Amino acid sequence: MEGVVSVFKSKVLKQLTTRSWDFMGMGISNDLTRMPVQETHRGEEDIVIGIIDTGIWPESQSFRDEKLPPPPSAWKGVCQVGEKFTKSNCNRKLVGARWYVKGFEKDSGPLNTTETPEYRSARDHIGHGTHTASTAGGRAVQNTSFFGLGRGIARGGAPRARIAMYKVCWVNGICTDADILAAFHDAISDGVDVISVSLGDSQPPSEYFSSSTAIGSFHAMEKGITVVFGGGNDGPDAASIANTAPWGITVAANTLDRNFPTNIKLGNNMSIKGEGINSQQLINTSIPLVDGASFSRSGTCSIGSLIPRLVARKIVLCFGIHGIDSSLEAALSVYRARGAALIFSEVPNKLMPQVLFMPVVYVDFEQGAKILSYFKSSKLPVAQISPSRSVLRHTPAPVVAFFSSRGPSALSPDILKPDITAPGVNILAAWPPVIPPSEIIVDKRVVGYNFLSGTSMSCPHVSGIVALLKSIHPEWSPAAIRSAIMTTAYVRDTTFDMIKDGGSGKPANPFDFGAGHVNPVQAMKPGLIYDAGPADYVVFLCSLGYTEKNIRAMVSSAELNITCPKHGSSASDVNYPSIAVSNLESITTIKRTVTNVGPEVNSVYRVLVSSPPGVEVIVKPTILVFRPRVRSITFSVTLKPVTHSEGVYNFGKLVWSNGYNYVQSPIAVRVNNIKDENAKKDHDGVSAV
Repeated sequence: MEGVVSVFKSKVLKQLTTRSWDFMGMGISNDLTRMPVQETHRGEEDIVIGIIDTGIWPESQSFRDEKLPPPPSAWKGVCQVGEKFTKSNCNRKLVGARWYVKGFEKDSGPLNTTETPEYRSARDHIGHGTHTASTAGGRAVQNTSFFGLGRGIARGGAPRARIAMYKVCWVNGICTDADILAAFHDAISDGVDVISVSLGDSQPPSEYFSSSTAIGSFHAMEKGITVVFGGGNDGPDAASIANTAPWGITVAANTLDRNFPTNIKLGNNMSIKGEGINSQQLINTSIPLVDGASFSRSGTCSIGSLIPRLVARKIVLCFGIHGIDSSLEAALSVYRARGAALIFSEVPNKLMPQVLFMPVVYVDFEQGAKILSYFKSSKLPVAQISPSRSVLRHTPAPVVAFFSSRGPSALSPDILKPDITAPGVNILAAWPPVIPPSEIIVDKRVVGYNFLSGTSMSCPHVSGIVALLKSIHPEWSPAAIRSAIMTTAYVRDTTFDMIKDGGSGKPANPFDFGAGHVNPVQAMKPGLIYDAGPADYVVFLCSLGYTEKNIRAMVSSAELNITCPKHGSSASDVNYPSIAVSNLESITTIKRTVTNVGPEVNSVYRVLVSSPPGVEVIVKPTILVFRPRVRSITFSVTLKPVTHSEGVYNFGKLVWSNGYNYVQSPIAVRVNNIKDENAKKDHDGVSAV
């Protein structure tokens, strides 16, 4: 049928939910709308960032259009009218808005906006899309804050770029494959330059040929459009990473160097260090303190278990291990029992303050134990909660967020995912004033900017950076842009130690952060890039055992050759800026090709290798000499297992350097060369009987 590119069962996908740009070295200039790296380049105004999400609140100051010229002449997008959304809601900043509801209504029935808080239009009634759009490309807005917290200039990564919203997610965050694929098709036809997708499959992931995000992003890549995905919020479990197709950029999430100290003073004058994002002010006096588990019907703080007459108007202490999955559940329980405030105690690595509808202080287990001890030893325990504060230069930073999904990829473990990490914890960005900041109906506060966390927030940071790169290097392919971002990343925090894993507290590895933390200024001048195109990804799909029918269902170009090579192929051979071998049984050689994009056409790069433990890495040649007629050079990487192992991943690094540029690629290798059962026992130190 005309207009049908692939047929598969539509599924439901989910959303992946100020200081960040300064933290990444992109400080604002006096102009407020331009960063130092842009002062000699005006092409940003010609870039359109497509956002596939929950819609947009067009009246936000982040989407104002003063001093912007008309949209690029090549732009073909439209401003689709609908409920409380007219063509006048678009402007020279918000240059397009579409909405897709057919897939939703097929799966969930007719959308009833009179009974459900939703708009049958591109207007946002969830908040997620407004937040991500302003993070990627919002204008600079002075003096923004969340009730004084995080005060400063809110802006996106590409504040002069244009935004086009494609609303595919509706009430309860439901987004269907059918609507997502339709949005991709229109975004490509409209002429966007970047597509930001903070959505993802539930686990286990769908095969690429039956995934709307994989198919849609393949079509975009064929047209030279970079697609950026959030990696998912199912961490810290291994192999939980989503959106792993190698033609997209997959983003993990990390913390900033900002925290929100909210201290507690107990009745015995002991001071407890905590964190919180509280706008509500308690009376500046001590309030009775109770342990929730001690005044509960079930011995926990679960919803409905607290006894109102015993906890009403008191500060309630709850522990994350006592039947409570989250601080939200604990807060709802305390609220229903008419408590005054919540102290939520959690393991240190999972402590992450969030916006809730009542005062909440987050403390670690050690501090929680001190509070509990005081409660049990005092006849009249009381506590006083101080106002929340914003503090910068908190260390260490960044830390990979505990919720950020981890590699390896379940679908294609020979492609290292995630690709990169970016700020995604307590990001302050635009918010619809009709939605409570906590997204809970009892919350009556109205805000224009709100804190959210998730890879949904880290994704648009990278999308904004992609927009800048595209404006400076319009000739670069999606693979070249991804390469520039990955090979210039850094892996050390502000204390110069390895970035930590927020799930374990130990040093993180490429399955946590990919190539490392995005370094946008350095990505402008990567030196070398690893390029790839549609034909390379067809060979990759062949390596997964996909049939030509499967592959044809994914591609949009009838001219693209989808015949699989007769000699077979390996996913590890994709010209990727990282190296992953998921099953190294014997000596294996893979190849990579780098292209010189630096200012010096005559340039010499030398290799530096940090081999994964148990693996010898041999690179040939060890020196790359670029000349005006030699812009691309292929090299081989031979991986040789030197110890016996039964499926343990180890990590290393390959770097090409000319003394100025350091083009870095992470290596992940799983040696699996123990086949004989007796050899396994000997290796494990277990003697045969």
